[in-house]
Amino acid sequence: MKVVVLCSGGMDSVTALYWAQQEQTVNAAVSFDYGSKHNPRELPFAAEHAAKLGVRQETVPLRFMDRLFASDLLAGGGDIPEGHYEAANMKQTVVPFRNAIMLSIACGFAESAGAEGLVIAAHGGDHAIYPDCREDFMRAMGDAMRLGTYAQVQLLRPFINLDKAGIAREGAGLGVDYSRTWSCYKGGAIHCGACGTGVERREAFALAGLMDPTAYEATPPLPIGPRNKGEQSGK
Repeated sequence: MKVVVLCSGGMDSVTALYWAQQEQTVNAAVSFDYGSKHNPRELPFAAEHAAKLGVRQETVPLRFMDRLFASDLLAGGGDIPEGHYEAANMKQTVVPFRNAIMLSIACGFAESAGAEGLVIAAHGGDHAIYPDCREDFMRAMGDAMRLGTYAQVQLLRPFINLDKAGIAREGAGLGVDYSRTWSCYKGGAIHCGACGTGVERREAFALAGLMDPTAYEATPPLPIGPRNKGEQSGK
């Protein structure tokens, strides 16, 4: 199947790009500059991996989101919270309806680029905080894409039954250089190691039994997620 891949430059989407290059025919990769604090750090990695694989890469500017939407993930928002990626304070990093907006644009681009599928790296751990990563939403969005295009564009989610550790293992098998990916919402010179996505990255490599190639400002003990706390207390 000819596909377009959503690729932000983070470890999940870069792995999806390598997966698609092996399993499908990749017509293009599409990235979005929506005004997040970490866009300047991650987008160059999306372009780098696309170029390495010989794939067309397009970056779509959506800077209106920073001006109009409320989220601490955006450049105009407040401080990025620290802690476990499933903790309640991580809701501050939700950008309202972000995936719906990006999938809509990417779907139109995919049909225009002659593709029948759109690959997104949504995985089993995303749904805890982000409503537009949950199964009901993704199923509805997939139906809308299929029904709203002559090409009947399919929404492909190859990692939906994996957690981030599983994605790390998948990428290691595909030869992904994770040192050339970005997972820090603060967008500093190096990964902070304490924000939600940094914690998830560190935890993924540890659970996968893989060497973490990332330089961090700090590596405090990994926080325990809300679900694990409940299990430990017998709830």
